[in-house]
Amino acid sequence: MKKEALKVILKAKKRVFGALSGNHISPLHGEGFEFAELREYSYGDDVKKIDWKTSAKLGKPFVKIYHEERELNVVVSTMLNGSTYFGTEIQKKEYIIELLAILGLAVIRNKDNFSHILFANKLYRASKPSKKIYAVQKEVENAMNFNVLGKRANYTLWVQELTKRIRQKSLLFLIGDFVGDINLSILAKKHDVIALVVRDFFIEHPKPLGEVTLVDPAFLDRFSGNVDEESIQIFQQKLIQNDKKLFKHFKENGIRFAKLYTNQDPYKQLIKRFG
Repeated sequence: MKKEALKVILKAKKRVFGALSGNHISPLHGEGFEFAELREYSYGDDVKKIDWKTSAKLGKPFVKIYHEERELNVVVSTMLNGSTYFGTEIQKKEYIIELLAILGLAVIRNKDNFSHILFANKLYRASKPSKKIYAVQKEVENAMNFNVLGKRANYTLWVQELTKRIRQKSLLFLIGDFVGDINLSILAKKHDVIALVVRDFFIEHPKPLGEVTLVDPAFLDRFSGNVDEESIQIFQQKLIQNDKKLFKHFKENGIRFAKLYTNQDPYKQLIKRFG
């Protein structure tokens, strides 16, 4: 897997460090700040910075003012469960790893601290903060070697582990397909959270397959049956409900997010959404 990891790194490095690109991924200028003082709220201020306790005491809104810290602590956490073992063009797992490489190198280019936490049904890897390109390459290689089959996503434990392990206020990228009950409110209170939802276009717009035998890559269960229009509509409705609930949760907790498809260029999508 070293050669494959090197290919991913070299491709990402060309994009991130390319002399002609002139672009940078603006989320890397997240809230790496140190509290300085309070001042009265002005139109256009970020409502997330309102100090509600002080505002209640004084009868009018006040916001917290911060001094920017020299270094930003950036954590990329990948949810590589069994469902990422799917893709009509490339697997969701491969796409997630490309995002990991791009973000990791962007952090290094920005001279900030990068670390990676790999999760599925439990914690599998948590790297130490680093400013070296080799650290990104190592995390890409470990992610590529990781076997996702038979591993079900445990979002509750994911949040618990991230809350426990990331003590310093950080810019936190969470990458996965985000299907299930997910509550990131605890993380959003302490960190600047960005969720990257990775999907394959076919999953959201499937076509009738007739009589088939399928294997669930998360549970390794076999399913034989007729994938017809009716079963597809039921599946699509459940996925739509999942996403409505998910995106509402993101918005209510001030979490920036983007849905990325595996047939889209990951670097261009990050620049388009955040650059």
